[in-house]
Amino acid sequence: MLTDIKSQTAEELQATLQAWGQPQYRAAQLLEWLYVHRVTGWDAMKNLPRSLRQQLGENYTNYALELVKVQGAEDTTRKFLWRLSDHSLIESVLIPANPALYGEPSDRHTLCVSTQVGCAYGCKFCASGLDGLKRNLRPEEIVDQVLAVGRISPESRVLSPESDDRLHSGLRTQDSGPRTPRLIDNIVMMGMGEPLANYDNLLRALRILNAPWGGGIGARKITISTSGLAPQIRKLAEEPLQFRLAVSLHGATDEVRNRIMPINHKYPLRELAAACEFYQQKNGRKITFEYILIAEVNDGLDQIKPLAALAKRLNAKVNLIPYNRVEGLPWERPSDAAQEAFLEALEKQKVVATLRREKGHDIAAACGQLRLKTERELQTQ
Repeated sequence: MLTDIKSQTAEELQATLQAWGQPQYRAAQLLEWLYVHRVTGWDAMKNLPRSLRQQLGENYTNYALELVKVQGAEDTTRKFLWRLSDHSLIESVLIPANPALYGEPSDRHTLCVSTQVGCAYGCKFCASGLDGLKRNLRPEEIVDQVLAVGRISPESRVLSPESDDRLHSGLRTQDSGPRTPRLIDNIVMMGMGEPLANYDNLLRALRILNAPWGGGIGARKITISTSGLAPQIRKLAEEPLQFRLAVSLHGATDEVRNRIMPINHKYPLRELAAACEFYQQKNGRKITFEYILIAEVNDGLDQIKPLAALAKRLNAKVNLIPYNRVEGLPWERPSDAAQEAFLEALEKQKVVATLRREKGHDIAAACGQLRLKTERELQTQ
């Protein structure tokens, strides 16, 4: 099986091209075609010699996701369903920012990216793991979710070379034409799968997406989510790039987490909190607790004091997310009044907290739902 070109670093490609007797600037031209113009065919790389394009095609694949469906929500959230080369399905979700959620202008976008086909961790409220784990995504399959959304989105209008500020790494070329801007401002690894269970492929993909020659997205604009893999959190703390960490907490006591998150039996809150403390000691970055509010499960005011104590201990922000109902599961979203009461009680404890308002609820934007529905429809045909 050939290596995919989008799984390679600039240094690796430069070494290969040098071994092929190519001048040094060919690497810059190649990277610009891949990550600025986002092309998926060798023949589109017009300023590369035909012989080099042929050699690239003989030695590398240039992977591109196949778009199966797009769903749009009233709040302009969009969900993309992609087909992989083995016909597996994954999802990405493009979310518009708003001041209440991100504190940034509403013209900014966050992409929620998948890291696995399915999930092995079996959170009771989640659609991603209903059919278990099929496999890890390869680095290029993670990277291309970002590039593919940029390729098909109308917001990615063409800019002139003079107005493009993305290439500050000395990789600019003179003859490759107009450039397209970056549509995606932030990446959250919160799609299908447990990101830290695919650690090596995840980190390689994120280094490519972070690099100025690649995605050009700053490490502080990239958030890695985990359901609570304590050893991998400690490993992540040692990484030189300071990615943000979000913990899918969803319960402030072991009793609640044990009920809905099997991972808590292996890494209970005591061990998870210690790993998060280690992460903070290493890089000083604020952690976010993702807390999906589920009616009569974790939305009671009895959860406020333990949640506030944990958040203050770790200097963590709490992001409250009303549950997106999943067909076939018994859980329900709390009433608007219950959501607001939970937020107000948490803020009274001097905890920094936000309540995510409607984001894709009308298109079932929780990751895994569209994929699961489509797979089951295909099975009945």
